[in-house]
Amino acid sequence: MNKIAVVGAGISGLSIAGYLEKHNFDYHIYERRKKDDLTGHGFLLPHEGIEYLSQIIDPSLLFEHGNFLKKYIRYSHKGKVLAEKDLDNVFVISRSSLIHILSQNIPAEKISYGETLSHCSVQPGKLKFSDGTYVDSDMIIVSDGSKSRIRRDIFKDEKMRTVQENEVVNIIRCKDIAARLDCNFMKFHHEDGGLAFGILKLSADTVLWYSQFDNEKYRICEECSVESLKKYMFEVFDDWDPLVADIVKGSSYENVHLWRVYELEQLNPFYKDHIVFIGDAAHPLIPFTSQGVTSALKDSFSLTRQLLEEKTMTEAFKKYEAERKPEIETHINNGRILLNQFLLPLHQQTENILPISYK
Repeated sequence: MNKIAVVGAGISGLSIAGYLEKHNFDYHIYERRKKDDLTGHGFLLPHEGIEYLSQIIDPSLLFEHGNFLKKYIRYSHKGKVLAEKDLDNVFVISRSSLIHILSQNIPAEKISYGETLSHCSVQPGKLKFSDGTYVDSDMIIVSDGSKSRIRRDIFKDEKMRTVQENEVVNIIRCKDIAARLDCNFMKFHHEDGGLAFGILKLSADTVLWYSQFDNEKYRICEECSVESLKKYMFEVFDDWDPLVADIVKGSSYENVHLWRVYELEQLNPFYKDHIVFIGDAAHPLIPFTSQGVTSALKDSFSLTRQLLEEKTMTEAFKKYEAERKPEIETHINNGRILLNQFLLPLHQQTENILPISYK
């Protein structure tokens, strides 16, 4: 197989690189961020995701950096238990930890940081560096995220829309708060709907929390500062269950992340000419699915297998798309169902609904 350029060193880019490295493909990764820029949030990994990860990393290393969750417990915002469900091998890990683990298997000389690539309209199918020179490759795997600029340049008629939900995500180090938590997925819901707070223990001293907002009911300004966001969180969650209120008020906000959620109105093809898309660059999934990482891993596995088995690149791309698209469409539909449930008043929501999409 000829030289492969991978655009993006996030979860999907490093995952495909792990599979390519395992099978001795000639590849190079180009990442626009600096090497030490590990901002982000955390992920839930169902058992299936762990199985795919275990093919390219040592699972014992993975398990050192996160937690298996025992139960999903659903609460009212005042702390009344509404439902409980046992979780089967669902793992939680921070984005920075997973990126660190995945990158350990990639030789340093195969990743270039601070490299922004763009699609060239003069020579369609070519990518170029900021200095105007072209990428030397025979195949391009694009994994540059949900708002992929390369995807937009190639599929000019695509339409992205905002989802009726925003998230505020934070990872904090606090032994006192972590000590109060068991290894459960705890999620609190306001009785009027459209507002929730989730808590996940990553380790003995680290906690991931996130809040979900109906962005038509709870408006967060476009250019809010960390201080104004912190003040807003204090006000919104002041009268919630004491655990939630204590976490909100006891957190450092230096790494807080405001996530505005978007989705494609309609999926594009997963490839064009010698360019193929994986992960969020191919199919943005709204966060209610909890399937972003697992889907990226399955994309990477499927694409690599097709490249090994098929005689031509085009046939490999075609079979990869045929294999992955139906499952992605299921997750998109499930995500919209979960979103619609979230927007309803609590008494109208489906009981025992699990915030993970399964195919």
